[in-house]
Amino acid sequence: MLENCKSALERWGGVHQLIDRWLDQRRDLLVNLIELKEISDVELEAVTKERIDAFSELLMDYISAGHFEAYPQLREEARAFEDDAALTLADSLLARLENSTALMLDFDDEYASPGRVRQNLVRLPAWLERLAHGLSERFDLEDKLIGRVHARHAPDAARAELRSEL
Repeated sequence: MLENCKSALERWGGVHQLIDRWLDQRRDLLVNLIELKEISDVELEAVTKERIDAFSELLMDYISAGHFEAYPQLREEARAFEDDAALTLADSLLARLENSTALMLDFDDEYASPGRVRQNLVRLPAWLERLAHGLSERFDLEDKLIGRVHARHAPDAARAELRSEL
């Protein structure tokens, strides 16, 4: 999954600062997920509320940046290029992202207080597995959205399209 993150950053990095920052957040989120999973697999009792809070904050920041910054920006770009197919795809993909968003919000809720952390700590490894799976699916959908909008509207793609029409 981390390798896919690097690949997406290489493909779309530099296209837009917002997308770059968002992909950086994605990488940080993945690194923290992997670290938290490793700690919980080795010594579950060593996982602190502060550690879970730090991970959960990254998780919430990432989905917020997507919902309130990146997705609207991508839709606006498709609208600016009058790309109805990209807008239709965006609507479809965004609807599919709701499942992983709900999963992430549930995780945040599940570990919101010290008492809940103590009560639910034994389930943390299973939660992290579900989150890893949900994030993997989410990243695939987001990559399709980024790729569709930017692949279609990148200056090099436009020049290649123009040459093929001549």
